[in-house]
Amino acid sequence: MTTRQPDVNNPSAAFITDRGTAAAGIMGGFTDATSPDDGHNITGFAGVAPVARDDLVHVPVAPAVCDDAVVSLTVAYDGSGFCGFARQPKQLTVQGALEQALATLYRRPVETVGAGRTDAGVHALGQVVSFSLSASELAARPLTRLIAALNAITPEPLVVRFAEERPAGFSARFSALEREYRYRLYTRAEPPLFLAPYVWWIPLDHPLDVNAMRRAAPLLLGEQDFRSFCVAKSAVGKTTIRRLNELFLFGHQHLGEHCIVIQVKGNAFLHSMVRVIAGTLVEVGLRRREPAWVAEVLAARDRRAAGPTAPAQGLTFWCVRY
Repeated sequence: MTTRQPDVNNPSAAFITDRGTAAAGIMGGFTDATSPDDGHNITGFAGVAPVARDDLVHVPVAPAVCDDAVVSLTVAYDGSGFCGFARQPKQLTVQGALEQALATLYRRPVETVGAGRTDAGVHALGQVVSFSLSASELAARPLTRLIAALNAITPEPLVVRFAEERPAGFSARFSALEREYRYRLYTRAEPPLFLAPYVWWIPLDHPLDVNAMRRAAPLLLGEQDFRSFCVAKSAVGKTTIRRLNELFLFGHQHLGEHCIVIQVKGNAFLHSMVRVIAGTLVEVGLRRREPAWVAEVLAARDRRAAGPTAPAQGLTFWCVRY
């Protein structure tokens, strides 16, 4: 799958600023290794504080405007300092920080819609956020200037990478065709250094059985009921049918440290679904369960049947396809 990027010939598409390039940091460095999209899956390898919002400036509320234009932002963030994506009172969240910044620039409340609601501690490289502007607001501030302004007034762990004008009716959430997440495992006996904020460290004196995890992975593909793979209370009264299009495991090295990447693509995801998938596959990799056990977990439709919820820090919301 090719991630959609802004067209250099499209005046409505704006590119990453210098600050964005630097702040993407380690998360962005994972795109250049042996990717399963290139057909180079490896078969084995060895040794493998929230801030309160009380100090935010009050923005006078201007009259509402007609929604003449839709703009999307592609944003990256280190989730370590955020209480998740969704806005929460008196908590630093990604959506809250973006909406506060937009309200400052346009001097009115600006409500945003995100492609996915990441939990506290979960990172993103390609989260997409959409919102409406009037035609005059869009004309008054070119998207290149909007990127620069947002990057100047949002918290440092948050970077606006791209901005693009979208067709009428576009929604970052409901227009999405596919979302991609990546979960990283680090399994050496000694702790990671550079990768520490972005991996689940599982200290082992022997390699994780990645081949067994690969045999289990296909059992999760297709349209299925993933009730066993989400936070139980989040599924009450809601459908838990989702479709997984691809699930790969591959090795990756960054700054001299090796990790195992679980790459998951699907139409949509339940609360903590990818983290429970990762925890369940790790149970297989540790040889505590056979690969066929994953089918039993699906059939149970009970969160207690699956493996543990993997730590938030190992997960990155990679990209969205429209």
